[in-house]
Amino acid sequence: MSAPTAPKLVGQGLDRIDGHVKVTGAARYTAEIPMPNAAYGVLVGAEIGSGTVTSIDVSHALRAGAVAVLTHENLPRVPSVPLMPSLFGQPSPGQTFFPMQDTTIHYFGQPIAVVVADTFEVAQQAARLVQATYDAKPALVQLDDGRAEQYLPDSIFAGMVPASQSRGDFASASAAAVHTVDATFRFAANHHNPIECSVTAAMWNGDSVTVYDATQGIVASQLTIAAHLGISPSKVRVVADYVGGGFGAKALMWPHVTLAPLIARELGRPLRVILNREQMFYGTGLREEQEQRVTLVCDADGRFTGLRHHKLSVTSHFDDWAEPSLEVASKAYGIPHWEGQYRLIKGNTMTPTFMRGPGEASGMIALECAIDELAEQLGVDPVELRLRNHAAVDPESGNPWSSDGYLDCLRLAAERFGWDGRNQTPGSRTDGNWLIGWGVGTAGYPVYEPGQPQRAHARLRSDGSLVVQTGTQEFGTGVATAMSQVACDAMGMPFDRIRFEIGNTDYPNIAATVGSIGASAVSAAVHTTCTQLLAQLIEIAVADIDSPLRGRTPDEIEGVAGVLRLIDDPSVCDAYAEVLERNHLSDIETTGSWRPDTTPSGYAKMSFGAQFAEVAVDPELGLIRVRRMVGAFAPGRVLNVKLARSQVLGGMNWGLSQALMEASLPDPRDGRWANASLLEYLLPVNADAPEVDISFVPVDDTVVNPLGVKGIGELGMIGAAAAIVNAVHNATGRSIRDIPLRIEHLL
Repeated sequence: MSAPTAPKLVGQGLDRIDGHVKVTGAARYTAEIPMPNAAYGVLVGAEIGSGTVTSIDVSHALRAGAVAVLTHENLPRVPSVPLMPSLFGQPSPGQTFFPMQDTTIHYFGQPIAVVVADTFEVAQQAARLVQATYDAKPALVQLDDGRAEQYLPDSIFAGMVPASQSRGDFASASAAAVHTVDATFRFAANHHNPIECSVTAAMWNGDSVTVYDATQGIVASQLTIAAHLGISPSKVRVVADYVGGGFGAKALMWPHVTLAPLIARELGRPLRVILNREQMFYGTGLREEQEQRVTLVCDADGRFTGLRHHKLSVTSHFDDWAEPSLEVASKAYGIPHWEGQYRLIKGNTMTPTFMRGPGEASGMIALECAIDELAEQLGVDPVELRLRNHAAVDPESGNPWSSDGYLDCLRLAAERFGWDGRNQTPGSRTDGNWLIGWGVGTAGYPVYEPGQPQRAHARLRSDGSLVVQTGTQEFGTGVATAMSQVACDAMGMPFDRIRFEIGNTDYPNIAATVGSIGASAVSAAVHTTCTQLLAQLIEIAVADIDSPLRGRTPDEIEGVAGVLRLIDDPSVCDAYAEVLERNHLSDIETTGSWRPDTTPSGYAKMSFGAQFAEVAVDPELGLIRVRRMVGAFAPGRVLNVKLARSQVLGGMNWGLSQALMEASLPDPRDGRWANASLLEYLLPVNADAPEVDISFVPVDDTVVNPLGVKGIGELGMIGAAAAIVNAVHNATGRSIRDIPLRIEHLL
């Protein structure tokens, strides 16, 4: 036989293998999974932001067709479970508080009842008929109302980040500084709005339960449900066929995830609990309202010498949570003297949670805008000032980056944007009545690593096809497509001969796809597994008396397009299917495992990027329009350039939304969110989306994982809002420090 040839698939922009089922409507989401005799559960939320429930009348709901109403009076007790980010392979509740365990109300919309009926429509109607009375207390929902009650916790972010940090001596650096910017930035609260609202369904079979969940981490769902129900994780199977977006709202497990199997067990029948759009504002966390004060100092040459970065934000009554806004900002420019602090205010709100670019997306706005103000003081081009201050080492550890690319990203994006044509004088460029401004913002995101082994299973069948299974989930990133490419390259398979199966905790475990670890964790597991399977096949071939590869050493042989062949003489080859057939094997299989090296590598790990924006501002109407954006990014190995571009495109447009639109507004009278709908929570539409130019800067990283994948899900958002805010300053001369920018800021 003649030896085949095949190009490497990793990196190619192949079409999504799930594209057809999604656009034709054949893809089934959690709310659509058929379950015989299923009931429907609808949450009833508290109508006060603080106080106690004094009575609940469920009689009208029962007369309207509800088969059961669960309240604090009859819901089984649920143990508190500590917070733990889901990438570490632990139970991962979104908050330690579980509702309906007593009469205390901590936040508006907190579940006080679950109404169960035979149909969703009856459950919705009956839920409206539940009548509760309250002993209400004043609700604290705004940062300004709680300043006097702020405190310094020990740590934030589920204990991962110390609340006070420092290096060097900022006070001395500040005293010796030639130039200083001291600026305070305010950020409105934000809520996730994935197209699919959260939903969980549960069906018991004896003492085991199958849970269908719209989640970013099926294993995290499994472990959390088991912990809350007091059963072994082996008794919980979680399935997620397709998930309609998450962005952090589905990264941790919120009360409805446990309520579905808990109530299904009590009723003895399957149950589906569906959140509506308004309940998404009260049921899946948020990006908290926050204030960041940045003091940036430099010497006469514009070298950054010190940074003080303090954050104040609103958390829940029961958890010390803030997104880690200071962490990347503290390292991005190698500033030798740094002081960071997180202070919190306990408010009547849910515990905040991950939201795309959690911390970095806000913290880099504050820092990057301060840099532009410093550049104006110095009379230096903002890009030049950033180039001048980039550090090739992590200032915290002193270690070099495992891979960098920052300078190349900044220079490439500046060139593609045409930055050389920028006029530094604010308001100097016009287009009719519009003021035109150009701005820059840079991006950084840490390379997170899962705490537990990442596993995958692969089976080569006698017909020459390959099946790969792993316990991850598809929530819009195209993981099955990209990982099929990884498997094909590692195993030497044609793309049309692989089936990649995900979305089931019966498959080997993978950490939740949060913190941009999805591509790195899954690809490492799949690559390791398929490499081991290929080695197993080669061992069979070299021991096979009828194989042309008989007696060769394994390192002489490679797999290409379903054929084993000699590297030095490709004409000597043996098809995978023929090897199995001659050896009377219906298949061969292996389960492989990859875990990050726990020994110090001597490197720091970060991904970098740069973003540029052009805005037009109408000074009479206060309107801002983003006309074009340019971004360049260095995320390590890009597995599928089309999918990666799509991720970045969404992130850049979300940065636009963060800068100009998104704000959740609390009503101080009762603690409700005043704009809890897609009608009033502003998001960009197609008409708002600008022309976007995206480039990837190749960097080789031999440290982070086998393929050098660092992740890109968050990176595309970071820096985008800062570029837009800086562009508005260039257009108008105004330093606006309230995010999002609003019309009234410009009038």
